[in-house]
Amino acid sequence: MGETGDTPAAERVGLEFLFLAHRVRRVVDDRMAAGGLSLARTKLLRLLDEQGPTRLSSLAEQLGFAARSVTETVDGLARDGLVERGPDPTDRRAKLVVITREGNAVLATASTAGERVLQDIFGALDDDQRTTLGGLLGAIDTAARAAADTT
Repeated sequence: MGETGDTPAAERVGLEFLFLAHRVRRVVDDRMAAGGLSLARTKLLRLLDEQGPTRLSSLAEQLGFAARSVTETVDGLARDGLVERGPDPTDRRAKLVVITREGNAVLATASTAGERVLQDIFGALDDDQRTTLGGLLGAIDTAARAAADTT
C-alpha cells in the first residue's frame, strides 16, 4: 500500500495524525498542569461537576479507564482536597465521589488554561479550515469507531 502521485499513503497520514495528536495533548496537558490539574484529573473533575456525586465504577466506565486508575486518581484528588468520598444512600457498600468547592476553583483555572492553549493552536486556522478540520475529524472518528467494533 504505497503512495500514488501526490496522494500520501493512509498509513503515513495516520502516523502523522497520531504524532500530532500526541503533541497537542502534551501541550494542553502541560498548560493545564501549570493551572493546577492534568488533563486526566480535569476530565474526572468535569464529570463530577456536571453529574454531581458519582460512584467510582461509573466514573471508570464513563472515562474508559481501569477502575484501579480511577481509584488512584480519586485518592490523589482527595488528598489535595479537590474531591470527597461519601456514602451512597442507595447502597451502603458503595461510595460516592463529589467535587469540593476547592475542586471547582481548581477546575475552573485548569479549564481556562486548556481553553487558552486550544485557542492558540486552533485559532491559527481560519473559519473555513476549522470547518474542514471538524468534518475530517468526524470522518476519522466514524472510521475509528467502526474499526474498534470489528476487534
